[in-house]
Amino acid sequence: MTVAVAVAQFAPVADTGRNIAEIAELVAVAADRGARVVVLPEYSSYFVDPFDASLRANAQPVDGPFTVALREIATTHGVTVVAGLLETGEGERVRNTVVAVDETGVLASYRKLHLYDAFGQRESDWVEPGEIVRPPVFAVDGLRLGIMTCYDLRFPEVTRLLADAGAEAVLVAAEWVRGPLKEHHWRTLLHARAIENTVFVAASDHPPPLGVGHSMVVDPQGAEVAAVGTGTGVAVAHLDPEAISRVRRVNPALALRRFGVVPRD
Repeated sequence: MTVAVAVAQFAPVADTGRNIAEIAELVAVAADRGARVVVLPEYSSYFVDPFDASLRANAQPVDGPFTVALREIATTHGVTVVAGLLETGEGERVRNTVVAVDETGVLASYRKLHLYDAFGQRESDWVEPGEIVRPPVFAVDGLRLGIMTCYDLRFPEVTRLLADAGAEAVLVAAEWVRGPLKEHHWRTLLHARAIENTVFVAASDHPPPLGVGHSMVVDPQGAEVAAVGTGTGVAVAHLDPEAISRVRRVNPALALRRFGVVPRD
């Protein structure tokens, strides 16, 4: 049985209420198209560019009002919603977190491990990195799903750990900042993570002018099977777990590898 997964692309703003309203509309569209899982971007709860002190003022706990709203949306449409959350940190910095929510509550959460201190940006000035913990994997209709965030895509170990934990599809919430060759990097890395781990990858980004857009779903052979483009919108793909088995019979790369992944000191 296939599982319909949607990527829902929009541009979050510095107004959590407006973001929730837009999420509700996008999830409704995705559910009408048969989606069982809807993936939304990084910082879906609150986003401001450039970052400023309002981040901490608008951060929430994982079980706070934003997640409660996601649960209500998920319940209304009978889906699982995956979205980026600005989470309250322990000190002055906040956490960049992704939550997966259905009618029962939070199924999994993930705190961004690698912060975007690159391409002239300093995310770590405002955000604290997540702890290295067991990779979050949960199931929807028998399909095992893992979650991760944006810049972590550049570190293949993160996706490999999710694959080792049993994920058959990796869901990526992103705000992939535009710049020279950045769209090329986005596409290349999404395809590479799918190919090298023989998993589906579904990634949702902010549209231009801040993000590159092109939210997409990639299959275990690296074929792009659904995509949005550069505007606000939804794309749905039907993920077949049997496709993973077929690909791995032909290309048993995970079984043949001679190295594991361990944290650095």
